[in-house]
Amino acid sequence: MEAPPTPPVALGRLLADHELGLRHLAGPAEGEVHGVHASEMADPSPYLLGGELLLTAGAGLAGAEPSAGGQAGGPAGGLAHGGTDAGEYVARLVRAGTAAVGFGVTPVHETVPRSLVDACARHGLPLVEVPPGTPFTAVGRSVWRLMAQARTGELRRVTEAQQSLAAAAARPDPVPAVLRRLAATLGGWAGLLPTTPPEGTGAAAAVAGPPPAAAPGAGPPPAPEVLAALAALARRVAPGSAATATAAHGELHLAAHALGDGRALALATPSRAPGDHTVASVAAVLLTLLTAHRPAGAQAAALTRLLLGGEPGAALGPGPWYAVHARGGGDPQALAAALGTVLLDPREDGVRLLTDREPAPQAGWRLGVSAAAAPEGLPGADAQAGRALERAEAARTPMARHTDPGFAGLVGEAEARAHAEALLGPLSPVLRDTLRAWLAHHGSWDRGAAALGVHRNTVRQRIARAAGLLGADLDDPDTRMELWFALRHTEPDG
Repeated sequence: MEAPPTPPVALGRLLADHELGLRHLAGPAEGEVHGVHASEMADPSPYLLGGELLLTAGAGLAGAEPSAGGQAGGPAGGLAHGGTDAGEYVARLVRAGTAAVGFGVTPVHETVPRSLVDACARHGLPLVEVPPGTPFTAVGRSVWRLMAQARTGELRRVTEAQQSLAAAAARPDPVPAVLRRLAATLGGWAGLLPTTPPEGTGAAAAVAGPPPAAAPGAGPPPAPEVLAALAALARRVAPGSAATATAAHGELHLAAHALGDGRALALATPSRAPGDHTVASVAAVLLTLLTAHRPAGAQAAALTRLLLGGEPGAALGPGPWYAVHARGGGDPQALAAALGTVLLDPREDGVRLLTDREPAPQAGWRLGVSAAAAPEGLPGADAQAGRALERAEAARTPMARHTDPGFAGLVGEAEARAHAEALLGPLSPVLRDTLRAWLAHHGSWDRGAAALGVHRNTVRQRIARAAGLLGADLDDPDTRMELWFALRHTEPDG
């Protein structure tokens, strides 16, 4: 499951923290803080991403008397006569998307400059006073602590939602049950809509009434104009188009997720929490399985068991299955649809998929494909796909398949070569060639000498020298096996 983004911290929670002692001075008392940044620059806006609580002591502002510690010729004293105009300063912060300003008093100014209070009130930017006893680091730590708590809570909510959706999919009426659970979780309406209007009807006529029985919905029924907007979104996720589409309609957030077979999951919710997209994606995967025209009962049960912690071998069909690792800049769900599967695991470093179809190269992606495997062989197939992707990226090819046979295939070529060079590093090229020939002839001095064209005593001397340099017992079969493996991954010299 893809982790949801970190939720922001409500400014009100910081104001309610009595240990910080923050005091609201101007602008709205509520807002969403996505981070903290401290700066005394006259214009910090180029260094802001948006959503920050900007902490400052006003060392770049004009129009206030310096604190008792300031000197007329020093920074504070000079600011009373020059510095940045508060109106320009606040306007730049607003354009940069700053969430709020926290002004620390006494380091530079005895009080918060009146010009800053007025400018924040005029531009609607929240302004809070940071008292002398509260270090900026304490404010930052409080924000990060609250963000961590919010992220933990959101992960828990998403996990519980995933489990409840999986449980709904196991009911006798799985599609309506999943839609009801999704609508309740997101606090809005969830339904199925066609990605193309019925023949002989216009777009407006196709969605003028409530969803037909073939496209059930759950939650408060949306108004006709909302349903029309959802139908337009559903057409944007028709086969060959985007996998998801979103829009805003008044206070509602609208979304459509492609399900295949000419249908889309449509959502109309009054708000959008960071984990809602993850929850909707899980529901879309379940509904894709449950509504597919092909025999999908076993696949739906398989995914349900997997979501509830079941064993892959007991959940999946006999296959053959292919594990795929992919990296690229496209939509993972669109890639999954192109490979004929809904079993995907988006990650920060790429995408993992599982499909029962023979994978083919996909534009915009680099793929690593495992050998065909039964369900119980999926862990090994996953490792094979990872190594195949490494080869594809090294060779700059669209797709690489697992080809390494036998035991040697358990280790990637690059890893094996690095290990071989480290192990055989003390040996000269001549000693490596001698060791290779001696091991190839099962430790026979005579046959090794014949293969090299040297006297048998020369072979004995070289092997003794190699054993000494390696600090190894060459009579040990495990040592011989490891050396032979290493020699296979180095080029013969001479």
